[in-house]
Amino acid sequence: MLTQRQVVDYALQRRALLAEVYAGRVGTMEVCDASPYLLRAAKFHGRPSEVTCPVCRKEPLTLVSWVYGDELKHAAGSARTVEELTRMANLFEEFTVYVVEVCRTCSWNHLVQSYVLGTRGVNSRKPRRRTAAE
Repeated sequence: MLTQRQVVDYALQRRALLAEVYAGRVGTMEVCDASPYLLRAAKFHGRPSEVTCPVCRKEPLTLVSWVYGDELKHAAGSARTVEELTRMANLFEEFTVYVVEVCRTCSWNHLVQSYVLGTRGVNSRKPRRRTAAE
């Protein structure tokens, strides 16, 4: 997407949490706690990834994109597909997208990435100063 900016990747945080799980310091029940709403959003709005679940290793993870922003009004806090995000990026000035990975088998979930979309700053070239002769 052309307007994607302010990207934050949570890979280091994910890696640290999984190291704690593998070492036995954090239980799987603590990290496999996806809400029914998140699991339902993964089923209907998610897109499959090529990464296998790091906890149960039974199925590929599903990526769910959540949108938040003052301008979105009633749509804020809802899951959206990639096609919807593309359309929304052209309609709204600015909103934040949070991408969560979810395992629909064991309920593992973790924030993967966040970024800002929207039309703010896309065509904001400063107008050229006019000379006295113009």
